[in-house]
Amino acid sequence: MFEYSVARRRMVREQIAEVGITDPAVLKAMEEVPRHLFVPKLLSHRAHQPSALPIGYGQTISKPFTVGLMTSLLELKGHEKVLEVGSGSGYQGAILSHLAREVVSVERIAPLADRARETLDTLGLRNITVIAHDGITGYADHAPFDSIMVTACAPHLPPHLISQLKDGGHLLIPITTGDEQILYRYQRQGQEVVVEQSVSCRFVPLLDGVKEADAQLENESISENDTGSGPEGDHLA
Repeated sequence: MFEYSVARRRMVREQIAEVGITDPAVLKAMEEVPRHLFVPKLLSHRAHQPSALPIGYGQTISKPFTVGLMTSLLELKGHEKVLEVGSGSGYQGAILSHLAREVVSVERIAPLADRARETLDTLGLRNITVIAHDGITGYADHAPFDSIMVTACAPHLPPHLISQLKDGGHLLIPITTGDEQILYRYQRQGQEVVVEQSVSCRFVPLLDGVKEADAQLENESISENDTGSGPEGDHLA
């Protein structure tokens, strides 16, 4: 796992720590998780660049800064059970698994869920479960959750997700507001939902249903010359 270790340390220093994300546990996790294993081999040499990259099926792995920011906003202490909506490559889930007791990650594109699960198993991360499932409905079988992270943009706050959040827990989700997307952090306080923090962002849309294999989409948008300039997130149809 020493391959690209220097690139990872530089990525964390220049793209995460130097722009204000200082949680030592988040920085350590991002130094330890081999990001290059979560991108197509064709793009391994670009895994640590400050951009989103395609992972097939029209999906992307979010840029390192976005992963660091969203992870830090959950303020995980190590005892939490976390729901991730949008497994994608599995990279964000791998970071969460270093910081939480248990991670349940759901992905609507079944082949991506299979691939993410295989990569995470290869790394020996046993406290994360990846499931092909409609994330808009959350995952009631494992609820309630201490924290929920959604890596795609919704038109409004999905009620199923709030209902599966523990009292005092955080829910992080991008919401469309007019022509803008805002990354909101909600906290459940009894029957009330309080907005704690928001920043501008750009993510792909949160969609419903489960999508099976489609050979024509498997390598869609994967190109060594991809600019990484499109929306982030792991949940594009």
